[in-house]
Parts: sequence; C-alpha cells; structure tokens
Amino acid sequence: MLIPYLNGTGKKGELSHKAHLNDVNGIKHITDLLASYIQKAGSDREPVVVCIGTDRSTGDCLGPLAGSQLVRLTDNTIKVYGTLDHPVHATNLQLTLTQVNKANPNAFIIAVDACLGHLDSVGCINLAKGALKPGAGVHKSLPAVGEAYLTGIVNVGGFMEYLVLQNTRLSVVMKMAECIAEIISLAYLNSNKVEKIYTTT
Repeated sequence: MLIPYLNGTGKKGELSHKAHLNDVNGIKHITDLLASYIQKAGSDREPVVVCIGTDRSTGDCLGPLAGSQLVRLTDNTIKVYGTLDHPVHATNLQLTLTQVNKANPNAFIIAVDACLGHLDSVGCINLAKGALKPGAGVHKSLPAVGEAYLTGIVNVGGFMEYLVLQNTRLSVVMKMAECIAEIISLAYLNSNKVEKIYTTT
C-alpha cells in the first residue's frame, strides 16, 4: 500500500497564504507571490516542480494530476517531476530528489502536495516558503522537499485519513490540480524566466 502525504508543513512560524480555488483575487495574489519567490531566487536558478502523490488514491492524486497538467500547459518548459505516468511517492521520493539535485544542482524547487484540513478549508490552496514535509499528517518520516510549496486541501482531516483520501471527490481534486498548474505556469511567465530562455538561445 502506498503512503499518502498529508498536511505538509514548513518550518514553525512560517507565513502561508491561502485562497479558495474559486477566489479569483486570492489565486492571483498567490500567483504573484510565487512569481516573486521565483524571481528573488535569482536569474541563474531555474524552477523545478516536484509533485508528490499517487494515482492509486483519489485524494492523494492531486500532485500527479497537477504535474501532468503543468507539463501540458508549459510544453515541458518547466522541469516537472511527478505526473500520472511517473508519480513521485514514498518509495521513490528520496531517489527522485537525488535525481533532481544531480540534474539541476542549482534549481529552485517548488513542491506540490495534497493535504487534509478543516471542512471550511476544503478547496483551498496554500502557498508558503520553506520545505514541504510530506507524510507529517500520518507520522511518516520522509525527506523535506523544496524552498517553496503549494498544497491543496482536498478533504477533511483528523480521523481515518486513509479512508478519507479514498473517498475524496475526484471533481474537487481535478479542479484544484488545474488551478495549481495554472498558478505555477503563470508565476513562471510573470517571473521573466521565459524571457531569459528566449534571449539566451
């Protein structure tokens, strides 16, 4: 059985920004913030996105769905690890991070993951600086990922998390995955990274 990754959190005290996927202004704010993170990382640090999750659990397929959508939106302009065809999960997360560091030693890594939360937060997307701690919600010790992360609250947490994930509505997860992919692709465009690519080739 594959382990889901829930309630990813960064360092204690970090400020996170949350917006419902239907909140146009809130999503734009998150997009602008992520663009600023990418820009401040430096012109020599290309963003790499690591989308964590498994396609064997409805609730936990947010990462692979977002990764696949991001590949389609950007036509592989952004390097993405974790798609429906090649998911990144508990058993290959460490290997994936080793591959990322080898291929892109100076990358600015953005992590994407599903999480559970309060009922009134379902459908919300969180952005925060710092490393994502996948598996924290189910007391799993997994490597920290990234310098910024996006998490989507796919269902209610606090009780029988594995069962909750299996019974999460796919429509909610699909909409959140599409929203996250759009956030990252627009943030990438707005950070002027695309201009850098075209002007140096």
